Formats: sequence, structure tokens, C-alpha cells
Amino acid sequence: MNLDIKEYIEKEFYYLHSHPELSYKEIETTKRLKEDLQSNGIKVLPYELDTGVVGEIGSGDKTVAIRADIDALPVTEETTLPYKSLTPGVMHACGHDSHAALVLGAALLLKQQEDKLKGRVKIIFQPAEEAPGGAQKIIDAGALDDVQAIFGAHSCPLYEVGTLGLTGGPTHAAVEKFEVHFEGSGTHAAHPNLGQDTILIASHFITAVQSIVSREIDPIDSAVVSITHIQAGTTWNVIPQTAFLEGTIRTYTKDSRAKAKKRFEEIAKGVAATFGIRVSIKWTVEIPATFNDYKLLELAQKTALSTGFKVEEAPRSLGGEDFSLYQEKIPGFFTLVGTGKSYPNHNPKFSVDPSALFPAAKYVAELAKAYLEAE
Repeated sequence: MNLDIKEYIEKEFYYLHSHPELSYKEIETTKRLKEDLQSNGIKVLPYELDTGVVGEIGSGDKTVAIRADIDALPVTEETTLPYKSLTPGVMHACGHDSHAALVLGAALLLKQQEDKLKGRVKIIFQPAEEAPGGAQKIIDAGALDDVQAIFGAHSCPLYEVGTLGLTGGPTHAAVEKFEVHFEGSGTHAAHPNLGQDTILIASHFITAVQSIVSREIDPIDSAVVSITHIQAGTTWNVIPQTAFLEGTIRTYTKDSRAKAKKRFEEIAKGVAATFGIRVSIKWTVEIPATFNDYKLLELAQKTALSTGFKVEEAPRSLGGEDFSLYQEKIPGFFTLVGTGKSYPNHNPKFSVDPSALFPAAKYVAELAKAYLEAE
């Protein structure tokens, strides 16, 4: 293959950054990446996916996957980059364009060594991580059915280029999104005794659920319960009949996750019963915590050092990552890639240093190759 891979993936990165697409709308991104694979002789597998694409390199029974997410965020870009977003109100503010570029680079490097691979490598370009839950689309399509391990990487503005963050065990929190509806009886604000004040009742609930973290979760564990949206009433002299709340719970361990959700529901129902009103609870997002396999950590550390990276222990985050859905099925490892000091992910001024892409691509390619060669 007579191809300057470094130049190629940087060019693709610029294109992807300029043309971001939201979750489940990655039509042109999918088309572009599919063309990148096919034009470089990489087989595209015929999975039924509306967006996202899966390629394959090599042959044999032993199979490993490398994954990149490809969706953008509803953020208006405020950088001065010459390749800034051309789509109003949409930006690659979490670095998924860089993930796609570096995994594409890894695929191209592996293609050059295809006859030496000790098995198969699946290249997964996944939609809708920010939705979240696009990983489930890949799983439902059957793309992991014959895969024994999976690797992923994420841009990290905490590190300079040339540094990787690696750690075993939980790295990103389980994510629950909830909606709570309280329904009572509305009345005139001057006659609260004739109705049920859902604003007062919702306030009791908001205060009570904070005891889950402070008094019921093991202090050694990290957990968060955040109410982020409250809606009740339409005017100043009417006590509203309904109150709506939504927010998120973040936990690291399965025990903390189960306990937090159980107590959340019990408190909501208890408050409603105390005041004699109705309540409904809906969990609209349920993503488990990521958990990096310790054996794969050893492989990642060796590979990082052999490819010239500095290694630091990755910080744990209460942010979510649907890579965890793969890890529920098979062992997986998630690497933080230093992409240069920058504004944080999801910030309108977030940026990735393109010089981080090719070294990261070499690391991911070598990691997949090393897994296939391991006994």
C-alpha cells in the first residue's frame, strides 16, 4: 500500500471535524468512512446498521475489535481553527472525529501487515455514543458475536501529545437518566388547602434524594444524584397540578448502582404517599460503568511503552461512556489519548492537536496485533 497514512488520517480528521453530524444522523460520516475502508482494500461487513460501519482485516478464528465513536454534539463551535465546523449548532466537541481518524489509521496500518496477523481485526465505527447507547446497535447487529476482546480510545485534553492514560477496573461511571412526574390536584394559590402543592412536594423529594449519596452509599465509592430540570406551573396565582423533574444518577459499582436506583424509587413513592398524590418514574437511559480488564491493562502498558508513549494512571470519571456495553459482553480496555492541553470535552472551544493522531493509531494497531499474538 503506497500511502502516507499520517497525512491521510489528518486530512480525514479535518473533513470530519468540518462536517459533524449528531447521534443517529451520521449519514455522510458513515459514507465517508465506508469509502475510506473500501478504497484501501478493507472489507466492509454487511451488518444492518442505519449509521455506523464495521470493517474487517485478516483471517482466522481469533478476533479482536477496535472501536471509534463518530457522532458530534449540539454545540456551536467557538474555535478559530481553519477546519472548524461548517454545520451551525453542531460540533465535534468530544473528539469523536479524532477517534474515527486514529482508528482508521490503525486499520490502514494493520492492512499493511494483514498477511502477518494471527487472526482477524474488526474495525467498528459506532454511531450515537452521545445519545447515548449507540453501542447497543452494534451489539444487536451481531458485530461482537465472534469477537473475544475490544479496545477503544478517547481524546484527553488533560495530557500532552505523547501521553496515554491507562488504568484497570472502573474508569467511567454508570449513567442513569430519570424522569419523575408528580401529579396532585391544582388549586388557587390563595387556597392551598383545596389542592396538593406539587412544587412543595417536589422540593421535599429533591432534598430527600440527596441523602442517597451522603448517607446510604459507601463513602469509599463515588456517586452523584443530580436534579437538573424542574418544570411546574404556568403563572403566579395557580398551584400546579403536576411537577416534572429529570436528572441523572452516576455510580461506579454494581452494588451502589442497584442501591441508588432502589432508594431513589422508594423515596419518590414515599414522598408521594406522604402527601397523597401520584408519582411515575421512568428510566430513559441506563448505561453500566466501564470496567477495564486487568489482563488487557498489562498488554496496553507494554504496548504503550514499546510505541514510545509516556504512561500515566488515568483518572476515574463520573462521566459516562457506552463502551461499557461492549464490556458487559466481552473483556475490553479503554485508553485515554493525550491530544494536547485544551478546553475540556464538550466545551465550544475544545480542540485536538492533529499530531496526536498517527502515534495513537500506531498504538491501537500494535495493541490489536499484540492481542492476536498473545497465548
